[in-house]
Amino acid sequence: MASRPGILTDWPWKPLGSFKYLLLAPWVVHSSYSVLVKDKSERDISTFLIFPFLLWRMLHNQIWITLSRYRTAKGNARIVDKGIEFDQVDRERDWDDQILFNGLLYYLASYTLSGASRIPLWRTDGVVMAILLHAGPVEFLYYWLHRALHHHFLYSRYHSHHHSSIVTEPITSVIHPFAEHILYFLLFAIPKLTLVFTKTASVGAMLGYVTYIDFMNNMGHCNFEVVPKWLFDIFPPLKYLMYTSSFHSLHHTQFRTNYSLFMPLYDYIYGTTDKASDKLHESALKQEEEIPNVVHLTHLTTPESIYHLRLGFAYLASKPYTSKWYLCLMWPVTTWSMILTWVYGRTFIVEGNRFDKLKLQTWAIPKYSLQYFMQSQKVAINTMIEEAILDADRKGIKVLSLGLRNQGEDLNIYGGLYVSRHPKLKVRVVDGSSLVVAVVLNSIPKGTTQVLLRGKLTKIAYALAYTLCQQGVQVSFFNLYRRWISEPVW
Repeated sequence: MASRPGILTDWPWKPLGSFKYLLLAPWVVHSSYSVLVKDKSERDISTFLIFPFLLWRMLHNQIWITLSRYRTAKGNARIVDKGIEFDQVDRERDWDDQILFNGLLYYLASYTLSGASRIPLWRTDGVVMAILLHAGPVEFLYYWLHRALHHHFLYSRYHSHHHSSIVTEPITSVIHPFAEHILYFLLFAIPKLTLVFTKTASVGAMLGYVTYIDFMNNMGHCNFEVVPKWLFDIFPPLKYLMYTSSFHSLHHTQFRTNYSLFMPLYDYIYGTTDKASDKLHESALKQEEEIPNVVHLTHLTTPESIYHLRLGFAYLASKPYTSKWYLCLMWPVTTWSMILTWVYGRTFIVEGNRFDKLKLQTWAIPKYSLQYFMQSQKVAINTMIEEAILDADRKGIKVLSLGLRNQGEDLNIYGGLYVSRHPKLKVRVVDGSSLVVAVVLNSIPKGTTQVLLRGKLTKIAYALAYTLCQQGVQVSFFNLYRRWISEPVW
């Protein structure tokens, strides 16, 4: 929310919650009916394609979100070396509102404007016209609109909401108050309406232009650099025609520079280019992969668990044990992810966290819980775990913690199998039990000579007693069935 919210800040369908998608239902049903029932001469394919295009936009944005979170956790080519706060994730949850808004306006234009329906799939003259109109009027008008939004009156009421995200994610690009989105839609409608009124519109031009806007918006806010320096070395004028992720990142950290939409040309013309743009671009590309202090090696649970990862949907990631009915409708994506994990077959980074100076990462084995009970899969699982341990050792990681099923006694003897195979490992391989033992041992005051252990005799209790006895501490066990005292020598 902006610091002093103005009028038309909230989306008009905010009270509807998840039912907001029903606003599209009448339009989708009518356009589908016209294609499936009417005669071939009366069918409107271009209007029918609006809904699949909206789904494509959502998928396109989600791919960028997933890629950005993966690259941010990995650390290479990262621009702003900070984490994303939970309040930012909550603030940017409803990024699909702008897609719903655009979809409603697309349907409205298709049914009311002459030349906006039954358009051909491709017209070269329309594509060229859209490119020229974007490079000219759209980029120029956006530059001055953006500078106006940074005036203290409009900034405090509207644009400060967008700038609340210092460390940007791809979808930060569309997190604006409703009033701003109205202005942006009118601005980006210039090429599209011109094509409609000049009878040069085509499906390719319309869909391609919006996809270009989504791609550049996502790239500019992804917080990792993707544009190689050699591209500008080969064709120097390109630096005035295409911005980079680091170029726009400076706008979110410096606020008063780099106002351009996608073409830095106008920043160079009006002297608002940040002097650190080129230097930040080079330094971001040189940023190496981050080496954590601790790695937790986990695994997938069910095929649907991919949606609960931080790389996926924030809403589902916040409720990892909750199953939603609509996940059944996503079976094509679920099946594709299963095939991908089977083909890729390598450990991948799920997320990264920091606690003061301690850097942690979570890695996942692309195996599901069911596979851990299959005898035929144990060799493959052990091989993946071993490769992950050796990779951590090569990178200089200090501790690798094995997740619940990755530490099974019948699988690898609580990780002891790998330690015996590689006695020169520098990385400490631990399981949950050994971590509990370490926590308890560190909580016992120094100088303690006697310790009483109560409860069930588990491997944790035995490990505690063994370690304490090695330190010369007298250990006593007590439970309902028996009691004994162990001397300092185990």
